[in-house]
Amino acid sequence: MIRNPKLKHQEEQILIDIKSGKDINLVLREIITTYKERLYWHIRNMLKNHDDTDDVLQNVFIKVYQNISKFKSESKLYSWLYRIATNEAITFLNKQANKKGITNQELSSLLVQNLKADVYYDGDEMQYKLQCAIATLPEKQQLVFNMKYFEDLKYKEISDILGTSEGALKASYHLATKKIEEFIKSN
Repeated sequence: MIRNPKLKHQEEQILIDIKSGKDINLVLREIITTYKERLYWHIRNMLKNHDDTDDVLQNVFIKVYQNISKFKSESKLYSWLYRIATNEAITFLNKQANKKGITNQELSSLLVQNLKADVYYDGDEMQYKLQCAIATLPEKQQLVFNMKYFEDLKYKEISDILGTSEGALKASYHLATKKIEEFIKSN
């Protein structure tokens, strides 16, 4: 994630600004400018819907604003932001599933089915099939697969975000890829 030297410098500057007591509104603006697109796609991979993603992303930045003074630099800033984004997206999905009276797995399948009607989705048939395959995975495997495959995060970074051991993440990713391969071959 922070393999890009420019991004690493931006994160370091934001951390300096937080520690120095810089105006919280200016710090938040820096965070939004630096991380908005990455967090959008992280959430979008989970929710599949542009409008819902925008709503959850707003909630993420509200939580960041409310809690930035409590950030202690014990983790990397992007790990902290991703953890908030992941938790907000999961909370949103849980509420949607409960509201509809269905399981999260059923909701995941429903969200993928709605992709073709989404004007912001421009994937081809193979990408749609991949999304259908991902929707069949348990939630944890979906998260790990999306972070590793689409966002190209290292296992260490995913471990920091999800609070899971690297070994467990590698096993989850391996199982996810096997299930996806089987799904695609059989459909």
